Amino acid sequence: MFSFKNNSFLNAVVLVLSFGSAAPALAQNLHGQVVDQQYSPVIGATVLWVGTTTGTVTDESGFFHLPKSDATHAAIVVRFIGYKPDTLAVAGKEKITVVLQPSTSIKEVVVEGQTQRLSAISPTNSQVITNRDLEKSACCNLAESFETNASVEVSTTDAVSGAKQIQMLGLDGAYTLLTTDNIPELRGLAAPYRLNYLSGTFIESIDIIKGMGSVLNGYESISGQVNVKLKDPEKTERLYLNLYGNSLAKFDANLNASAQVSPKWSTVLMLHTDHLGNRVDRNNDGFMDLSLGTQYNVYNKWKYEHKAIVSEFGINGLQESRLGGQMNYEKGEAAGPGSSYGTESETDRFSAYNKTSYTFSGKPYQSIGLITSAAHHKFNALYGPRNYSGEQNNATARLIFQSIIGHTGHTYKAGLSYHLDDYSETLSDTSFSRTELVPGAFLEYVYTNNQNLTLVAGSRLDFHNLYGTVFTPRLNVKYDATPTTIFRVAAGKGFRVANPVAENTAALVSSRRFVFKEALQPEQAWNFGGSFTQYFELRGQPGAFITDYYYTTFQNQVVADMYSTPHHIAFYNLQGRSYSSSLQAELQYEVLEGLEVKTAYKYFDVRSTYQGQLEQRPMVPQHRFFLNLGFATPFDKWRADLTTQYFGLMPLATMQESGTDLNTRNSDRFFVLNGQVSRAFKHWDFYLGGENLLNYRQPTPILGASDPFGPNFDASMVWGPVTGRILYAGMRFKIH
Repeated sequence: MFSFKNNSFLNAVVLVLSFGSAAPALAQNLHGQVVDQQYSPVIGATVLWVGTTTGTVTDESGFFHLPKSDATHAAIVVRFIGYKPDTLAVAGKEKITVVLQPSTSIKEVVVEGQTQRLSAISPTNSQVITNRDLEKSACCNLAESFETNASVEVSTTDAVSGAKQIQMLGLDGAYTLLTTDNIPELRGLAAPYRLNYLSGTFIESIDIIKGMGSVLNGYESISGQVNVKLKDPEKTERLYLNLYGNSLAKFDANLNASAQVSPKWSTVLMLHTDHLGNRVDRNNDGFMDLSLGTQYNVYNKWKYEHKAIVSEFGINGLQESRLGGQMNYEKGEAAGPGSSYGTESETDRFSAYNKTSYTFSGKPYQSIGLITSAAHHKFNALYGPRNYSGEQNNATARLIFQSIIGHTGHTYKAGLSYHLDDYSETLSDTSFSRTELVPGAFLEYVYTNNQNLTLVAGSRLDFHNLYGTVFTPRLNVKYDATPTTIFRVAAGKGFRVANPVAENTAALVSSRRFVFKEALQPEQAWNFGGSFTQYFELRGQPGAFITDYYYTTFQNQVVADMYSTPHHIAFYNLQGRSYSSSLQAELQYEVLEGLEVKTAYKYFDVRSTYQGQLEQRPMVPQHRFFLNLGFATPFDKWRADLTTQYFGLMPLATMQESGTDLNTRNSDRFFVLNGQVSRAFKHWDFYLGGENLLNYRQPTPILGASDPFGPNFDASMVWGPVTGRILYAGMRFKIH
């Protein structure tokens, strides 16, 4: 909800035109695009026929369409906050491009209210975690960036190594495509700790897309996409410093510096380091509650803009070491009875990317772009008596051409892609490797009537050197029943090659044997679903109600079976059914000016077939409840947030023999409460907060802790907090 404190600005942006007689009628309907001085699309600009209230808003590419039948004069007025209104005569014209100029009086405006986190424009079911949302929690890395969002869950994989993973639609994070600036990133062997590899201070915002996303980003997405938008060299703070420390003696330090090197070049350098060297055992089981570790992370982005050419490239280097296990374990200690149990890992990672686009002269709707990326990921890990090491080299390239068919109501993107993945892994005495070479082609068509209907239909054809031809169709439709009532439906297919060890490292922190019963085939699944969004205003305050349902059914799945045989994790191809059914209902409402409430309920029914029996998948609660209260004073001088989550029963796999039945037990029900208070000054922010304020801890997170080299040791069935209450404090310093 916006309110303008300066009425002179309102008067300045309202253009009153008088025409003595009607202008000549238009020969055709009017199509066009609204762009800024750099020819970047202006999204959400209003385009009205002069003398009427009839018009439209520009879509996500800045395009609009106006029927000639609505015109009373052959002229339009275009408006967008922060730009000067523009009035254009369009008699006899069919296509136009409107270049808006920045307003010199925008600094006189004070805008109050919250950024809309639910996209009303996107044809996909999308939510945005803004930079403001990220500052509501400690947010030291990507794993902690979802604490105030109901759509994505983050869980700890085991009670020793400290690895975390996300869940979406009830499915493991491996089924969610993770991208940075819409480039697939942190895939494959990076899975165990990938949420720790992106510092929260690198992130500008996060887009969460449920269900099928665009075919432009590949074929791997099954449950959805999490796109992390990194800081933009042109728009981020010139200097940003963030220091953090908590009651476990974990410390983080972050420094960002940006500069406009020349009129065409800008850059941002982002530095992050964190360290935990304090051994803590609050539950007295002899094991450290959190693994010790140190990380060094450097990210440098450059951006070049000149007329129709925009190019951006970046490089990232990371080094991380971790050590966990029993309290007296020392690095390099021999494993076996009589010794201490420990886990170790050393990771080195380097990645780079480039995105370059050219917009055709006189055709702002037509462009061509090339996106390339490469990554090297190498690690060496120890889990008690087992060694696990791996190396992955990855390279991708995409060539994308965008244009229209007749007018801007029909747009398309077509292109070619190439994907290379080279894997090499060693688990104890067993080595395995593979090289994937995947050339492909894709086409995506977008129809919009610029009133109430948007349709995105895409497909891609990839030629996998190991698994043959892969066809990936996807469809997203958005229909606006009214400007505040929106329906979306989505359907499509996903395909991915699993990395069973990297995606199940939690089982390495146990006495379970890894058993591969057959040659594993790629995973393939269909996802169907939709959402309903209702924006409303109650007592003068804005709100939104969102409900969605998604059903994912697997044609093939790599089953990681810890149910059927104790002391084993068996991998085999799906024989039977496997599906996920996800229902979520969410309400967002600004109760009073500055006081916002978000609450959500989620129901999951996630099942797979284990040795002929269809059972609930372990570690997924059927019922979850989320509540977030956020309060901010004017200008965000004071901010306070409180988030509570309820977790229902989760099925677990046990190490005990149980005859012919599957070996199952259940977790407990529990609540987790997090909170933070912050105070902002001109350049400084100070914050104080707590995680798990109710101090709930999972009873006995490690089974067989007294005999970690024995047959009943299992630290993989972690369903709740291990460390208990954590208090933290920090500061931010910003120069814009």
